[in-house]
Amino acid sequence: MPIGTLSPIPRKEKISVGFLVTHLRKKLRIGIEACVNEAACADRYIHEAELHRPGLAMAGFVELYTFQRIQILGNTECEYLRRLDKDAQQQAFSHILRFAVPVIFLTHGNELPDYLLAMAGEFGIPILRTPVETTKFMFQLRDFLEDQFAEQILLHGSMVDVYGIGILIVGKSGIGKSEVALDLVERGHRLVSDDVVILTKKGNVLMAAATENNQHFMEIRGLGIVDVMSMFGIRAVRYQKRLEVVMELYLWEEGRVVNRTGLDKETVGILDVDVPIVHLPITPGKNITVIAEVIAMNHLLSNYGYDAAQAFQDKIRSRIADNTATTSRRRGPARAVEYFEGDIE
Repeated sequence: MPIGTLSPIPRKEKISVGFLVTHLRKKLRIGIEACVNEAACADRYIHEAELHRPGLAMAGFVELYTFQRIQILGNTECEYLRRLDKDAQQQAFSHILRFAVPVIFLTHGNELPDYLLAMAGEFGIPILRTPVETTKFMFQLRDFLEDQFAEQILLHGSMVDVYGIGILIVGKSGIGKSEVALDLVERGHRLVSDDVVILTKKGNVLMAAATENNQHFMEIRGLGIVDVMSMFGIRAVRYQKRLEVVMELYLWEEGRVVNRTGLDKETVGILDVDVPIVHLPITPGKNITVIAEVIAMNHLLSNYGYDAAQAFQDKIRSRIADNTATTSRRRGPARAVEYFEGDIE
């Protein structure tokens, strides 16, 4: 199945505030306590990953107020309210409560007076408090929301962590993707997913993971299902990994153009992210596992600014330039190697 032609999994349209709070407490271990109306969290929904600090809205400017977002009251907003008298506080707070705000978070351990909490209760808006500093909390909250609303896609292939590089092995059914992945695991690398790989777009990065059903399981044709974690240990698996290289396996075909130098870099677009791809022909006797390791190490070298193909090309050009300059002065045929040292071992 060609990469890039699969339809993405429909992204979530909304999540409930109750779902958000539960996962913040369990997954991110963020301390959150309800100030008012926690029961209403199940019936209030979030539709986007962006957050909002309603300082201007409390001051009365609500023409561009993005009330549909999660509202964050940090030190600045709470200090602004504390400097007002009771009537002014209620008026300022009413500016944001008259909109259908999904939830309000008080960060950095800030508190609101009981009469402001009572106003929120009348409007059915939950207010939650966390001791986490505002910037840190917003970063963690936005990261979780971006994950929940991220685009996802299902691919048929095997995902392996090789020397820290996430390689997605793809190709026609039965070509040997799982066998290559199993051989890599046996050599000390780590399986992420076999057969079905979920890719999630976070920012400009693709994260790969297995489904809940196929985590650390592999299907080897002729053998059946293999539990990689039970067989090779916990170090042989990981639950998610960034996708950095796609390795496509295909049967050797006479006449098909094969990249011989590596100068022509190819990429494949997955969820609008360009990922390097290596097309690898399968022939009898070819050690695909070792080549996969070389692909990973070559990618590591390129991350550090070294391109072997470019270095080889530069060396050839330099040699040609030197030969051209010395041709007129040379007598007799040129030697491929100027001097062979004696082998005394």
